[in-house]
Amino acid sequence: MNKFVEKYGQILLPLITPYDEEENVNYGTYAQLIDYVVENDLCDSLIVTGTTGEASLLTFDERVKLMETAVKAADGRKPVIAGTGCASTKETIALTKEAQRLGIKTCLIVCPFYNKPTQAGIYNHFEEVAKNTTCDIMLYNIPIFVGVNMEAETVARLAKIPNIIGIKDEAGINPTQVTDFFLATEKVDPDFAIYNGDDVMLLPTIVQGAMGLVSGGAHIFGHEIRRIFQAFAEGKNEEAKELFVPIYRFCKTTGQNGRILPNSIMRPAIELVSGIHLGPARSPLAPATKEEMDVTVNVLKEIGKIQ
Repeated sequence: MNKFVEKYGQILLPLITPYDEEENVNYGTYAQLIDYVVENDLCDSLIVTGTTGEASLLTFDERVKLMETAVKAADGRKPVIAGTGCASTKETIALTKEAQRLGIKTCLIVCPFYNKPTQAGIYNHFEEVAKNTTCDIMLYNIPIFVGVNMEAETVARLAKIPNIIGIKDEAGINPTQVTDFFLATEKVDPDFAIYNGDDVMLLPTIVQGAMGLVSGGAHIFGHEIRRIFQAFAEGKNEEAKELFVPIYRFCKTTGQNGRILPNSIMRPAIELVSGIHLGPARSPLAPATKEEMDVTVNVLKEIGKIQ
């Protein structure tokens, strides 16, 4: 088994960040949410301040405090991975060092956003972070948000760096790129971990050999995702497909009206299923409308997640 999979499992859950009505981070509710996903075994590992956690809308200090809260609340029951990617290399190194200080062993680091660096810039960024920190680094490729794609050749070069150990790919943009990453890294580092980061691409990327899924939907569908991996491993493809369709239907509702980040609709949906009040997404994300929630709620009812 791949070393990363052995340590962190197949389902990595990027935690939603709860807010109060003034959009202040609610750390007590964050700990409650961690208890909920851990006690219900909805994932194998927890990710703090990822895209689902609205990392780009949080301050540096908020991200550090969320890491502290997660380490304490998880209490060794599930591994904690920190999302430490920032727009600049300097701040990414500083935040990764904070994760390191808290005893977090692996960081998920997104390609620098807004700046649209070249492939050389991307390589230099991750090389500097790797050189200046001791954490293992999982690259995070999400061109729909950062504006640039990490090319397979760049990933192959980065895979030569000892503490760069894997990649999460938002596969909906480039559906076959998981295969490109495998082909590019298999001789450089046969243990390089390749995960899909898009719930609706779960089945297509499993077929390509993706080792796991980084899933915001696991807040609701963790058990089904686990069963899909098991079914596929056992050759029960029809069962895997039947389990996948409800997840697909739900996830499609979170992108209504051109929404790219699903949080505005995902958050109230998780509230309905879990009973935990998470608050609205932080500005400038617009709250879900009644019409949008009617669509999502109807799907949740049809697939049996709520009454």
